[in-house]
Amino acid sequence: DGTQVTFKSVKLQKYVCAENGGGSDISVNRDAASSWETFTLWRVSESEFQFRTVEGQFLSCYGNGCVVSATAKSASSTETFQIERNNDDRVHIKTKSGAYLQATIDNQLVADYPGNPGWDDNASTFEMSIVANNLHGDYQLGNGYGHNKAKEVLERHRSTFIDAGDFEFLHRNGINTVRIPVGWWIAYDPNPPAPFIGGTLKALDNAFSWAHAYKIKCIIDLHAAPGSQNGMEHSASRDGTVGWTTSESVSQSLHVIDFLASRYANHPALLGIELLNEPSAASVPLDILVPYYKHGYEIVRKHSPSAYVIVCQRIGNANPIELYQADIGSHNLVVDLHYYNLFDPFFFNLSPIENIRFIYESREPQIHALNDAKGPLVFIGEWVNEWNVTNGTQAEYQDFGRTQLEVYDAASFGWSYWTLKNDREHWDFEWNIKNNYLQL
Repeated sequence: DGTQVTFKSVKLQKYVCAENGGGSDISVNRDAASSWETFTLWRVSESEFQFRTVEGQFLSCYGNGCVVSATAKSASSTETFQIERNNDDRVHIKTKSGAYLQATIDNQLVADYPGNPGWDDNASTFEMSIVANNLHGDYQLGNGYGHNKAKEVLERHRSTFIDAGDFEFLHRNGINTVRIPVGWWIAYDPNPPAPFIGGTLKALDNAFSWAHAYKIKCIIDLHAAPGSQNGMEHSASRDGTVGWTTSESVSQSLHVIDFLASRYANHPALLGIELLNEPSAASVPLDILVPYYKHGYEIVRKHSPSAYVIVCQRIGNANPIELYQADIGSHNLVVDLHYYNLFDPFFFNLSPIENIRFIYESREPQIHALNDAKGPLVFIGEWVNEWNVTNGTQAEYQDFGRTQLEVYDAASFGWSYWTLKNDREHWDFEWNIKNNYLQL
């Protein structure tokens, strides 16, 4: 799910195109591929898919002989196609009724190829190219493996990845709080909606038990909201789009907050609840986000007068002061900022000393200014001892980490590192500590 592909007719040597990005019939008339010629996959089964245009419509075919269009706003059987592949990049595309699509000489895509096409340069054979395959989140895992295999994979992962020993390690190194990301489907455990897999609630309960045993507090962070609040894999986006802003998704998110607050409000390990991780500034307007934050604050307060309520800064082009001016709640309110010397082109060619200077010259003044602002506390909820420097020495990493700890320690609510364990060494907090790259 979310893989972006193009299709090129081997007979016409033209790309399949959704004119204007969608909203009309499909053409096979482009010499080169760009956004209109790129389709996002929704996986139905191992060989069946739905194709979404850049503007969000689905390709449709209503029966044998039909001209394929891109006008459907939702997908069902008439928007479902089977892909047959040979051993290279060549594919056939077949409707649910069994008709093969072909590129006609007048540049249409029609479900009327006679018989069973071979793999020569016929009108029903296309070259499929993968443009991007960037999403590898919960949605892709569950829908890709299928329920039974995904359940097996995730049960093995959850039983071995984080355990009581990790909390002992944190306690031994002076860490007093963990920020735990959860997906919205946790509120429907043990049988969440497909393709999500049950078991996250048990994992969270275990974390709370281990945290309490080692005198560590927990922040529960709604990291993946219904529909996805930022289009990224860690928000469980199906295809890279943002669908959270609908009233239904916002309401469902508030239900999840109510579920979490009611379940953990009286647990001695609870420190706070983060209402939403990293909403997109480009796709989530303040007039939707702020009322959600206010409502979420009231829900938490209904269950707890003292638990901290954490609201995350929008990612992208947004200033955290917008949340200080929003009058979200009266007490124990926290604004979460995420600081990375990554992702933005600004950081691509900085030297180690320039990275360190940026933290002192840009981030330290922002933290102090927000500390002095009336209202919420300041939380550096994500940062990492990694940068775009190639071949950085251990001493340079130590300096970079030391600088971040010094500056972020000044935040009135503190900081949390992303993440405790990771398959990439410098993103792995335990690896950094054990290998002396990060010195607490």
